[in-house]
Amino acid sequence: MSALSHLRVLDLSRVLAGPWATQQLADMGAEVIKIEKPDGGDDTRGWGPPFLKDNAGNPTREAAYYLCTNRGKHSVCVDMATPEGQAILHELVKSCDVVVENFKVGGLAKYNLDYDSLSKIKPDLVYCSITGFGQNGPRADQAGYDFMIQGLGGLMSITGDPTGEPVKVGVAVTDLFTGLYATIAILAALSHRDRSGVGQYIDLALFDCQLAMLANVASNYLVGNVPPPRYGNAHANIVPYQAFETANGHVIVAVGNDSQFTRFAELCNHAEWAQDERFRTNKGRVVNREILIPQIKAVLKLHPRRFWIDGMERLGIPGGPINTVAEALAEPQATARGMLVDIPHPAGSVKMVANPIHFSQTPIQYEVAPPTLGQHNSLIDNL
Repeated sequence: MSALSHLRVLDLSRVLAGPWATQQLADMGAEVIKIEKPDGGDDTRGWGPPFLKDNAGNPTREAAYYLCTNRGKHSVCVDMATPEGQAILHELVKSCDVVVENFKVGGLAKYNLDYDSLSKIKPDLVYCSITGFGQNGPRADQAGYDFMIQGLGGLMSITGDPTGEPVKVGVAVTDLFTGLYATIAILAALSHRDRSGVGQYIDLALFDCQLAMLANVASNYLVGNVPPPRYGNAHANIVPYQAFETANGHVIVAVGNDSQFTRFAELCNHAEWAQDERFRTNKGRVVNREILIPQIKAVLKLHPRRFWIDGMERLGIPGGPINTVAEALAEPQATARGMLVDIPHPAGSVKMVANPIHFSQTPIQYEVAPPTLGQHNSLIDNL
């Protein structure tokens, strides 16, 4: 038995934030019915190349982007713009516990698929609406996309080289964090429903989630009242905690406390650093980073990456290489943790990164690949 095998989810979302949330629920055992438009389905099906290839080497219609976020779901094609399609969805929602959607504010009301309409059909429904800016406020009617939210929400102002232009994070972190917040909110609402019998509406915005995930950076500003600069690969509150160039490439040094710094200073053959009042504590190292960091840079260039990586591992100093994606997926640790799975698919099979959650009693099962468009239309044949 899976942790959420008692739940049924009607997924009206597309692209990333909503599908990321519903994939988490599917991974934990919920039955997720993904509703797609008949003429092409989820936009991300076409966001390639690359596309999944069948056993004969021919590309399918499933782009890698689509595959990464739709595992474990059933695909059903319904045209919600028609009365017939709306009737199908109204019938489906009677047996569902959760609805997830990411249309613009008010966008589903004209189809009678908004919370007010569906909660009349299913009073204990948990309904999660994901938008760019939420259901109220001066930007509520605006569309929201990860890239623009990273800029508007402050993330790009702290990301990138201090001497260069602001840059976005290399993966759509605002969408992904919003998807995870949605998962948490849905599970909390279901817990409340189990105790009260009452469903509820969840209003979740990418912009809000972006502000929340600024975490210590936002706190630094609220407490210190100083706008945070870009630190590149360095850290605002910990030193040394950044990438350094060696004789043949870069390594990460992530010293987290003063005892680790003492060992790092010894590795660098500069034990005196840890006795210097300017550097002995992390507070001192942060204040005097402009003095300390150039000294560390000069020393690390004296030896190759392997020398420093081996030394840090031997002395228990956090750090390591900067892997490519291929190298990261090939790490022995990834293999040991079962972080790559191969799931049977109508085209043959599809390789995916596994869910990082490891349950002791209800392990995640990887039995249902991201569906082909309309693969499970038979679910509505007998409605």
